[in-house]
Amino acid sequence: MNSSDKVTAGHLQRMAYLYVRQSTLRQVHENRESTARQYDLKRRAQGLGWTADQIIVIDEDLGLSGATAAHRNGFQHLVAEVGLGRVGVVMGLEVSRLARSSTDWHRLLEICALADTLILDEDGIYDPGHFNDRLLLGLKGTMSEAELHLLRARLIGGQLNKARRGELWMKPPIGFAYDSSGRLLLDPDQQIQRAVHLLFESFRQTGSAMRVVHHFKTEGLLWPRRITSGAHAGELLFGPLDHSRVLGILHNPRYTGAFVYGRTRQRKVVVGEQVRYRRLKREEWAVFLPNMYPGYISWEEFEVNQAKLLANANGYGEDRRKSPPREGAALLQGLVICGVCGLRMTVRYHTDHGHLIPDYVCQRRGIQTAEPICQGLPGAQIDQAVTELILQAVNPASLEVALEVFEELRARQAEVDRLRRAQVERAREEAELAQRQYLLARPENRLVVDNLERQWNEKLKSLAQAEEEYQRQSRSQSSVLTDADRDRIHALASDLPRVWNDPRTPARDRKRMLRLLIEDVTLVRRQNIQIHIRWKGGATTSLERPLPLSAPDLVRTPAETVELIRALATEQTDAQIARTLNARWLRTGRKHCFTRLIVRQIRKAYGIHSYVHHLRSRGWLTAPEIAAQMGVHLTTAKRFGHEGVLHAVRADDRGFILFEPVAGCLPHAHPGKRLRDRRRYPQLASNMSNEVQYEA
Repeated sequence: MNSSDKVTAGHLQRMAYLYVRQSTLRQVHENRESTARQYDLKRRAQGLGWTADQIIVIDEDLGLSGATAAHRNGFQHLVAEVGLGRVGVVMGLEVSRLARSSTDWHRLLEICALADTLILDEDGIYDPGHFNDRLLLGLKGTMSEAELHLLRARLIGGQLNKARRGELWMKPPIGFAYDSSGRLLLDPDQQIQRAVHLLFESFRQTGSAMRVVHHFKTEGLLWPRRITSGAHAGELLFGPLDHSRVLGILHNPRYTGAFVYGRTRQRKVVVGEQVRYRRLKREEWAVFLPNMYPGYISWEEFEVNQAKLLANANGYGEDRRKSPPREGAALLQGLVICGVCGLRMTVRYHTDHGHLIPDYVCQRRGIQTAEPICQGLPGAQIDQAVTELILQAVNPASLEVALEVFEELRARQAEVDRLRRAQVERAREEAELAQRQYLLARPENRLVVDNLERQWNEKLKSLAQAEEEYQRQSRSQSSVLTDADRDRIHALASDLPRVWNDPRTPARDRKRMLRLLIEDVTLVRRQNIQIHIRWKGGATTSLERPLPLSAPDLVRTPAETVELIRALATEQTDAQIARTLNARWLRTGRKHCFTRLIVRQIRKAYGIHSYVHHLRSRGWLTAPEIAAQMGVHLTTAKRFGHEGVLHAVRADDRGFILFEPVAGCLPHAHPGKRLRDRRRYPQLASNMSNEVQYEA
């Protein structure tokens, strides 16, 4: 079939769309002939029968690649119009202009076949509804995609070959610069070098990227940033250091002096065809050439930093086995593992007399399954046990450790001071440069002179602020590392427990010292608290501590005191027992003095019989019983007991009298004979202040 015979009246009644595209803006600017050839296809359409008003040109995708339909609004608009049946023919100079992806190309072919839309290129007219035409168009689309693949492979192959020799140019990270021969060296600007050195030193000391940012902020230090493109390329700017920049530097292996290439791999996401990048493992990097140029840290230190960052990141993941040391009072924060389920235990705090007391709780699985927590343990007792073990383990080397810390602090402070001075010197150089520019300007150029004078004044103001800030920081830090402080640290270091327990020692520093020795601590709650400590290097130590007392047990009367009350109850009343306990400086479980009512409550709680019960069990008689036995009046019997004629005692604190059974002849009344002459026992003494002498 002739190409012109494929055009029917139905096609001519619809619109003719001409799609114009170039891959880059540079091609649009330089390859003008190709662009003109694409626009010239309008004459082909007019020759086939379409009028000029029916021809619509879509050229909004000029400068965009055809590798994907994403972000190509013109191509998406074309496909939509074809699907609505408004297009009679789609024109493009060649298949590669419409799409270089087989997916996008075949999708367009299917829609054209359903809508009975023709496709026109430089070679002819095609009907996607016919098998032969669709086969030919499919081959053209595949060849176009293969052509793009070959072009990309050649480019990437050249890059990879150059990278294998370590000669591929890549944007240098901050702290590095290329020399005239193209070799990557440390940045010649000393302020930039010192800033980078201080970043790695701060991370070495703190072990946390956030603490590095905090250190730069508290010290008033700015981070350099060099502009690499645009009109201000090469200029140096200073600003606050942020967390993401610290992480980017710590994760960058180029700071070890190694040449690396191919650390990430890109892939397209199905939804929206977005490009995602995945970091590859060290073994999957395309090129890794160590020690190619000077570095700020060694490769061994880089790997140590990666391990620290990974451990810190685990504090925010699903497992959360570890986390960086923080300010809380819990000594084992981030190191405690549940011995029951194996998950990391979290820290909770409660207040006791105004002090925060830590508790270690395993509750993640309980939260997820709405069940009780796995186990919870008091933190103060566990921290104290681990502290005692740590002090015993490191006490012999405490002096050397403290001196090394002192030297590191002094070196670190000196580095911070040099970096501050560098900021002042840079501000002075900028002020001097502004002064020279102002002096070299011609006086008749008033606008230029005024602008240069304003810039000079601004630089002088910045210099004054920098000098003032430097003086302020120097005064605040002048007493940090003096000889007197060295002697004081030397004296404290000879007794590590004093350094550890010094209230001026932050909790974060204690945790950092602890992590130098301990890998993790596993806790199990059974009849007692089992503490299993795993040291650095694999050695283990196990401890046991008793379970904490419950709330009732905390205020319960000691068992020794209860047994003493049991013994005293055989010969004393409740008030007498209270006086005896207080005289021995014994106290209740709530640290109160004993009273008659408290002793009575304790007796009833523990089933201790009263003094009355003990006497009655031994056969002692009440006043009515002894009076009946003697055949005398009740008052006479009580007088006999009170005067010592009979052996009587006050058996309770209300004055209740009990009489010892009489062996032999019973006493009887002798009118006119004084009772004191008949006395055989001591007079009945009072055991209470307001004693009831006789029962009614």
